[in-house]
Amino acid sequence: MIRIAGVLGLLLLMYLGLGLTDENGLSASNLRDVTNRQGFYGVVTLGVAVLIITGAIDLSIGSVVGFSAILFGTMILKGYSPFVATICAMSIGAITGLIYGLLVTKLRLQSFLVTLCGLFIFRGLARWTSDGNIGLSQVMSKAPEAEGQLTLLRRVLIGKTFDGELLFPNEFVVMLALAGLLAVVLHLTIYGRYWYAIGYNERAARFAGIDTDRMRIVGFVLCSTLASFAGVMLFLDYGQATPESAGEFLELYAITGAVLGGCSLKGGEGTVPGMVLGAMVLPLLRNLMVFAEIRDAVMPVVIGMTLMSGAMVDEFLRRVQGRS
Repeated sequence: MIRIAGVLGLLLLMYLGLGLTDENGLSASNLRDVTNRQGFYGVVTLGVAVLIITGAIDLSIGSVVGFSAILFGTMILKGYSPFVATICAMSIGAITGLIYGLLVTKLRLQSFLVTLCGLFIFRGLARWTSDGNIGLSQVMSKAPEAEGQLTLLRRVLIGKTFDGELLFPNEFVVMLALAGLLAVVLHLTIYGRYWYAIGYNERAARFAGIDTDRMRIVGFVLCSTLASFAGVMLFLDYGQATPESAGEFLELYAITGAVLGGCSLKGGEGTVPGMVLGAMVLPLLRNLMVFAEIRDAVMPVVIGMTLMSGAMVDEFLRRVQGRS
């Protein structure tokens, strides 16, 4: 609760700073845009947060997002329905998570190493799948029959018209819906308790009769599936995807959001409300930096310092709780 209250206070201060920095900072259009970004980052944060709770990590999220965005656009160019392309992208994400989980649980490889390899593999696959940018205009010129379904998907998932006008931050709504489902599983079912037990003490969980391998595999599948879904959202939102950079550094945003929200990198800790609040910090911080005219090149420094601060706070709280 202390961590959640701290993140909530930080968000309130940042919103206040946004209003004081520029008269347009708290305008309806800017808040809609920021909230949409928060929803997008929240989707990938939820997935990696589950893995962190189990004591694992996924460094390939950004590359999976980028590959899924490229795959989604490429499949539509080849004549597939946008709905079919969405299902295929998410299915590949689920298969990816299954492979990760099997490598980690059956071969006892470190999740850090497995997903680091995945980071390079999926970035390479994105470049191999497409020679260059894929955009909505290109898709529509070659597959005009997909306009109706693309318009529907863009309105429902993103809240934008086909022309790019943002009507409502639907990405945030989608993220809240996913967070609600995850909260039920994580906090109200025995399977959620299993995930916490595995992260807190995997050996004890195994001795207690928990199928630790299966539960960890489920965590990897969930994380990669949400990353693929985020790739579809990215393409629909920005209207294009670049093989070299689509989804780049998203794993850092997701991990930082999870840590800020109270997920311990040592496993066994974290709440869904904390994940949601933690995911909201960096998009809001980026928007604040834009209005304050701070160079975008500074953002990686801010992410690194934020992640380091979160890890330090996590260790401090652990020691305080250990003495109490």
